[in-house]
Amino acid sequence: MKTAIIKSNVTAALKEDLGETGADRGDLTASLLPAGVIITADLFCRENAILCGKQWFEEVYNQLDKNIAIRWDFSDGDPITKNSKVCRITGPAREVLTGERTALNFLQTLSGTATRTRTYIEAIAGTDAVILDTRKTLPGLRDAQKYAVRCGGGLNHRMGLYDAILIKENHINAAGSVQLALEQAKAINSGKRDSKCRFIEIEVENLDQLTQAIEAGATRIMLDNFSVENIKLAVKTAGDAVELEASGGINLDNINSIAMTGIDYISVGDITKNLHATDFSLLISADVSAEVGKED
Repeated sequence: MKTAIIKSNVTAALKEDLGETGADRGDLTASLLPAGVIITADLFCRENAILCGKQWFEEVYNQLDKNIAIRWDFSDGDPITKNSKVCRITGPAREVLTGERTALNFLQTLSGTATRTRTYIEAIAGTDAVILDTRKTLPGLRDAQKYAVRCGGGLNHRMGLYDAILIKENHINAAGSVQLALEQAKAINSGKRDSKCRFIEIEVENLDQLTQAIEAGATRIMLDNFSVENIKLAVKTAGDAVELEASGGINLDNINSIAMTGIDYISVGDITKNLHATDFSLLISADVSAEVGKED
């Protein structure tokens, strides 16, 4: 992950919690604690999960106090069993507590994304299909969540509108036809001397449009809300010359059946938009405060 993106994410998140710069910025509750008191806290994961978000967690404390030390027992992408200790934090009590919620917010969100992705990966084990993410991500956390998808074992589709061409229904209607839309896309891409376009893909809604796209020279086609039977027909029709991606209405109940059709890719919005935040708990020694670490 790019350091600048992580720093930007964390700076924005801390501003939400601590307020703007100036005299009004700060943690009013933490200021009640004696200055200079050093504490040690252990972070536990309260459920089985895939860890993700260490760099964001560390950056929170780096921005608050560079002297805070974090010792990890796991790496991003590692499976964690329920009640495992994930890391130990040592540093000034005020700063450790100030950063607790922001640091945990990143860790629970990204671990939740990675864990959900891994669940889908396991659901299609034994097939050749590849799980892809979508652009259905939390605003401002696109790069972070796509990193989490990779930690969970999935691959990234396009990062945004700038690095791939995906021709959808409205683009086809505006262009006039499947063939005209593809011709314009190829012309635009070939005209860019330093194009960063990773691929050109066209979405089709039925088998007739699939045939049109193949005849127009498409090399990657998205099948939008196709039934399992129609995906099988599409795979047979396309052969090996065209990559096919299933999309729309994908869930854990039907993904194995879809993967078994021989489809190349399956894009799943569920892994980034329908999040179950992983349950983490930060516990500080009882001789410091028996109340610290409770969920707020």
